[in-house]
Amino acid sequence: MQGRLRRLLRAPPPRSLLSRALSSSPPPGGGGDGGRGVAVKQVTRGNLAEALEELRGRVREATFVGLDLEMSGVTSAPWRDTFELDRADVRYLKLRDSAERFAALQLGVCPFRWDPAKSAFVAHPHNFFIFPRKELSDCSSHEFLCQTTSIDFLAKYQFDFNTCFREGISYLSRAQEEEALQKINLLHQDGTSASSTTSEGDGDMPLKRAADILFTERMKNNFKEWRDVIISKPDSHLSKNIKCTAGQFQTVFFKMRPAIMLNGFSSHQLQLIQQVLRKNFRDLVYVCTFGEDETSEKRVVYSDTDEDKILLMKDVQEDLLKNREARVKSAIGIRHVIDLLSSERKLIVGHSCFLDIAQVYSKFVGPLPSSIKEFALSIHKIFPHIADTRHLMTVNQAVQKLMKQKSKSLSSAFSLLCPSSHSYAEKPSSLSPVRIEVGGDKTMSSCFISGAKHEAGYDAYMTGCVFAQLCTYLDIKFEQLSPQDNLATNNKLQKHINLLSPSWNSATVLDLSSGMERPEPGYMRRYPAAVYDNIVLIWGFMSKVRPKEIKDCIRKVFGTGSVTSVFSIDSTAALVQFKKSESVNDFLDLKAVLERTDSAISILHPLSTILEGGQTRAAKYDTYRDICSSSESKYLFADQAEAVCATSKNQVPENVDDNLISDVQQSILDGTLLTSVNKGDGTKSGSKNEDADDITCQHILDVLHNNRALFGNRMRSQ
Repeated sequence: MQGRLRRLLRAPPPRSLLSRALSSSPPPGGGGDGGRGVAVKQVTRGNLAEALEELRGRVREATFVGLDLEMSGVTSAPWRDTFELDRADVRYLKLRDSAERFAALQLGVCPFRWDPAKSAFVAHPHNFFIFPRKELSDCSSHEFLCQTTSIDFLAKYQFDFNTCFREGISYLSRAQEEEALQKINLLHQDGTSASSTTSEGDGDMPLKRAADILFTERMKNNFKEWRDVIISKPDSHLSKNIKCTAGQFQTVFFKMRPAIMLNGFSSHQLQLIQQVLRKNFRDLVYVCTFGEDETSEKRVVYSDTDEDKILLMKDVQEDLLKNREARVKSAIGIRHVIDLLSSERKLIVGHSCFLDIAQVYSKFVGPLPSSIKEFALSIHKIFPHIADTRHLMTVNQAVQKLMKQKSKSLSSAFSLLCPSSHSYAEKPSSLSPVRIEVGGDKTMSSCFISGAKHEAGYDAYMTGCVFAQLCTYLDIKFEQLSPQDNLATNNKLQKHINLLSPSWNSATVLDLSSGMERPEPGYMRRYPAAVYDNIVLIWGFMSKVRPKEIKDCIRKVFGTGSVTSVFSIDSTAALVQFKKSESVNDFLDLKAVLERTDSAISILHPLSTILEGGQTRAAKYDTYRDICSSSESKYLFADQAEAVCATSKNQVPENVDDNLISDVQQSILDGTLLTSVNKGDGTKSGSKNEDADDITCQHILDVLHNNRALFGNRMRSQ
């Protein structure tokens, strides 16, 4: 025993844990102590049950819980980044795409409990490795994208991919669990009805091969000999070993009945055995069940009466139902942690956590709702109290001054607001820092290792630390809290709860309780506020066109102050915001006329730089939303837009009145366009004999306006 103990003590820790333990310093670019000295519990599928049991008590006692996720990527293409000009519904579509396409690789959960005796918070950071393993045979395998920049970033910070992929905890969402249980109930109903209606001729196979004929005859004789011994010597089966002249069967008990285990037979042979039993033995029943290791077990069971046979099959079906239900419950995996946080209704704290929350919903609840409002209201029912530290950093002037021109990242906020013990003298605030201790493991278990930045467990710990310090700026006195107090209902904090920043550049916060967005205080816009009725989407640039070139081209036609901003989506597309909403229709109509007219103006007009000989396309802002909502996944926006056009029944519209365009086009071809243009004094400009090459974009716009007015008058007169 002592020798075995010495060998265990000499045994090296797992390689991944050893490399982390020997890491003397964090990668450059972080703040604080980089995680050194913070014991984070590493949880895999091997110790999930134990960790979950311990976590229940920690969460139940917690004042709040820090939450963080590490993912395999953020955006599937550059144009799926969230932009300042994105409308709320478009921004949500992009975030939903990210949450659905990429995997959650780690879940960080860190309960913080206020200890009045210590006047400090006690934190218990947990780092759960996640891998969407296929746990149920009738479910499809998970697929997810990996963004190379995200994977490289995680590797830089020593992310343990081996542990994630080999020991990560799988899961079923609530929707997947419900679907699996429905399938099980249908199978149970089908199995029960089939066992009561099966007739002797059902499923018989014609015996054509000599091998099949010989096999069925041999099995019929073997079963008959075994059955005859059971009948003639009712007590002989107690020996569990009955020899037959044609072979040997091992007799076992099943539901208090003598039975034979069918081992070593192929699936075809098992079908033949079932056919032999149906045709020749009314008192022998074929039964298939599942053992503890989920392997199937086939038996032939002796049942002497029809009533006993019905009872036997009922018991078998009930066992199968319980076994399948147990397999579904065991496949829930990491979702038990989310269910725990939801049931305890604790205050959940994240940093810029909208995408994290969307990932939690997508992976552990079900498909994300179609609208941002529905998503907000649904997540509010699951987690009634959520605090976003990024938003809290904007609500206090002292914090804003402190963070001025500083990165709003978690590591930057942690470095500034939560200085390590050796740097308290350098703290930039006169407020006393909230003391936080980390509750480790007294047994020094190998599953506790020093935390590191961009590990979900340690990031959840940093998030909770930042939140605690931000609360002091809101004048929250933790010393006055009693164990029964709910921090989420504190009158100084409550008005800042359930307000999430949808993205760093949204300029809004989402109120989860109402599903509505409101302006975020203190946000400095880079672009003029978006007026979506004034925006045109242009895509399909064959060559790189800079936003300034696009703006200059359009201003030559529509006037110097006609365009307020141009935003480049990627190298193939841009959003153009006009000063007036009517300019949108003017631009789309003018583009259509120029591209359908075979004359000099179609080549030499000022817009030729961006229209590129009819290769570009344009539409109103709602088309941008439709393209972003598509399940197509193309790297370039123009390719995405064309794929949406190709797969939709109706081509993406350019919002152009074809009759109007045809009239103007015909006027140009006939050389009569200028005679239809009214001058300001009521006279006609130009003449029929003027050269069509002298026609300008302004002439076409004037005719378009004139024809629109005539069309409107005709409609009103009707």
